[in-house]
Amino acid sequence: MQAKQSKSFFTSLTFRSVLIGLLILLMLIPLMMVDDIVSERDRYYHQVVTDISRGWGQDQSVIGPVLAVPYVIHQTSVETITDNNGKTRTVSRDIFKDRTLIMLPEVLNIDVKLKEAHRKRGIYDSLVYKADIQLTGHFDLSDLPTESNKYSIRWKKAWLAVGISDTKAINSTSPLEWDGSRAKFEPGTRMTKIIASGFHASMANTAAGSQKGGLRPEFKIKLSINGSKGFRFAPLGETTFAKISSGWSHPSFQGDVLPKSKITSQAGFNAEWVIPHLARNYPQSWLMTKEEYKLQELSTGVDLFTPVSLYAKVKRAVKYGVLFIGLTFLTFLVFEVTVKARLHIIQYAIIGLSLSLFYLLLISLSEQISFMMAYIYAASAIVGIITLYTFTVLRSFGKGLFIFILLGSLYTALYFILQMEDYALIAGSGVMLFVLVILMIATRNIQHDS
Repeated sequence: MQAKQSKSFFTSLTFRSVLIGLLILLMLIPLMMVDDIVSERDRYYHQVVTDISRGWGQDQSVIGPVLAVPYVIHQTSVETITDNNGKTRTVSRDIFKDRTLIMLPEVLNIDVKLKEAHRKRGIYDSLVYKADIQLTGHFDLSDLPTESNKYSIRWKKAWLAVGISDTKAINSTSPLEWDGSRAKFEPGTRMTKIIASGFHASMANTAAGSQKGGLRPEFKIKLSINGSKGFRFAPLGETTFAKISSGWSHPSFQGDVLPKSKITSQAGFNAEWVIPHLARNYPQSWLMTKEEYKLQELSTGVDLFTPVSLYAKVKRAVKYGVLFIGLTFLTFLVFEVTVKARLHIIQYAIIGLSLSLFYLLLISLSEQISFMMAYIYAASAIVGIITLYTFTVLRSFGKGLFIFILLGSLYTALYFILQMEDYALIAGSGVMLFVLVILMIATRNIQHDS
């Protein structure tokens, strides 16, 4: 009698359910192994992208232009000297002090066109860009000391500097156009405490003012640089007008000031900024060495955003692995109850491993072909072999067809969830809620073991 009760317990639905539940937990091991493989490939991918960026050009920031004008202060020191005989005499001495005034543009226009490109290394692809930049505007030279016996402007020793964060990625620059004059750019900014890296142009062959610009000479600077991920600029003008356009349809606007207006479509994006100098914490002009300001403390711009990376999609798919395995196992358990055809625990394990193999197939195929085709091939292979295995084990075309429809529906729903960016969480929650309702309906008539 005791042996019969023991045999009845081991063949009961409760025992089978507990055993299959433990097997589902064991299936977490291959899922975790697949997740580790995806993480490793993701780390290697980012390492390759970083290496490509170092060679092509990293995140770029443009700071400038900044004008440095040396001048001399002439002071006369008058002293009264008394000699040993008690006689006094007046002695005058000339004192000359060198100063350099740092000046920022009164109006700065920044026009940037980002042309996205792709650089490949092996099987990996990195998004980069080429930026064609034009800086125009004018300076207000009325802040310079007035030429007199006291002040002497050394305009021939003045220079104009432009900062670039990654100078090795400069493709070309045109000469500085300054109110009708032209000046060649040279390496270095000559003001590394203010702008760490970039280039400068001597103002020796230009004039401080002209009939065209007067005390507000106009400038124009054109340059082309390579970069990756993002582009930033510092709004140095008393009023800065900036425009960035690109054919990339996934911009991510970053920085301290968001665009005043932006248009984004499948054809690309256009963004415009209007930034007053009150937004920053440094003035329009100051004396070099007397004050030191970090011009990059206020910067803004855009990142060329990749919506959902390949490895992020696969990692997100792995999170649904337990749901797929659990739902499939529960379906087979319902088959056991309804058709009285039991599956061996090893057969459950083989089906679970097959479902885990899907993610490994997906990552390996998607590194070679498009994600959509990789997903179709991987899902078709797994659904096909499990359907065929079900038909062979249960010897029922109807049960095999049901498994085919179940898994096909799940993988179809998962694909659309993975393509979503903003609504992936709510879509995934909705699918899980729907599955829970189906499970409740399917198990509503299960009774306690006798």
